Amino acid sequence: MSQNSKEPSFRDSVNLMFNRAVDLMDLKPGLVEKIRVCNATYTVRFGVRLRGDIKTFTGYRSVHSEHMEPVKGGIRFSLGVNQDEVEALAALMTFKCALVDAPFGGSKGGLCVDPREYEVHEMEMITRRFAYELIKRDLINPAQNVPAPDMGTGEREMAWIADQYKRMHTTDINSAGCVTGKPINAGGIQGRTEATGRGVQYALRAFFQDSDGVKKAGLTGTLDGKRVVVQGLGNVGFHAAKFLSEEDGAPVVGVIEYNGAIWNDDGIDIEALKAHITAEGSPKGFAGGEFVEDGASLLERECDILIPAALEGVINLGNAKRIKAPLIIEAANGPVTAGADEILRDKGTVVIPDMYANAGGVTVSYFEWVKNLGHIRFGRMGRRQEESRHQLIVDELERISRDTSINWTISPDFKDKYLRGAGELELVRSGLDDTMRTAYESMANVWHSRDDVSDLRTAAYLVSIGKVAASYQAKGL
Repeated sequence: MSQNSKEPSFRDSVNLMFNRAVDLMDLKPGLVEKIRVCNATYTVRFGVRLRGDIKTFTGYRSVHSEHMEPVKGGIRFSLGVNQDEVEALAALMTFKCALVDAPFGGSKGGLCVDPREYEVHEMEMITRRFAYELIKRDLINPAQNVPAPDMGTGEREMAWIADQYKRMHTTDINSAGCVTGKPINAGGIQGRTEATGRGVQYALRAFFQDSDGVKKAGLTGTLDGKRVVVQGLGNVGFHAAKFLSEEDGAPVVGVIEYNGAIWNDDGIDIEALKAHITAEGSPKGFAGGEFVEDGASLLERECDILIPAALEGVINLGNAKRIKAPLIIEAANGPVTAGADEILRDKGTVVIPDMYANAGGVTVSYFEWVKNLGHIRFGRMGRRQEESRHQLIVDELERISRDTSINWTISPDFKDKYLRGAGELELVRSGLDDTMRTAYESMANVWHSRDDVSDLRTAAYLVSIGKVAASYQAKGL
């Protein structure tokens, strides 16, 4: 598409990217169409009595593909929610789950509401009523449709939805598995809150182990010392920024929020900035950097890695030519429009696509769902046995080190590190790391081995559409 044409909608962007991929595949047209279309979208309009009046809300739950069940996908609360957006996000979920081998079809939900306008108890009434409408149609069900948090929702809303499901299905022993992203004390899993941001970190680590990919981006070396700009300091952006700056030596020099931005060449203290924004409602007045009123302008500053972690379409036909970052990782869904994607491809910018980059959330959601169905936390059975086996080795090493004629000693913290059996959090991180590495390798193999694949996004679609097509063909469709 030409760069002068009108910006495509988010749904059109997903369709354009899907088409680019299937044009490179040998699939029958009927199967392509089956994979492309959304199976069903349910629209609900319900009333809730609030402040002495009845207020009507509109919500959606879209199911894109049932090649595997249950289907999986978040619920977002935002005034911008509409059917097109929900269906596009559901399609992305199908491909995302296929790419990271999570055994789900794709779904998505949304409610047109601004949570900031309502008290907590009012939001609970609204959420429970929306959940009721979906539950009674099996659009929330541990075996059929499993939501999770998304923009504007979190642990609190998931706990309300899970409780609402339990009230309506009092004998369903697997009721906790009807949603993921729940609080720990309500059947959640360690590491779920950080999961999407942690996945972004693991995705970047996987990328920097791919020397060919690093070279294509015009970069060298490792993550250490790479300058990062993050747009959106919500759950995903905050955790990605925190982990990259604290654990990988990649300073976050810019943080962009909707009401201004902070820049500091020496790196920003992410914890301190988050605390300031939480307290003040804005980055303005933060002592650890320069405040920039026009936050969006920071997208165009020099940096090594740009992480859009908030809304769709922030990198578009209007600013794509001026983006200087050689590497963009899409922590949000659809932050680069199809038009901008073409401009960036022509410039040689490497984009690590949303379908892969933010799959940490659904991966750990999968672990939580499995935990709920298994009715036991990970690590409970094997952890101490693992420790006692390690203790044997430590005891033997200590016996040898006491023998002064050999003259060697164990380093001080070896014992503590080696003896610690993996608890739930370590196992979740291990599973997520393995998932992100394996998925990256599957994309990179296509990217580097095919002359007709110039970018990671097309490679990701090729891998995931191939897996969905194989599922349908195995079913005899």
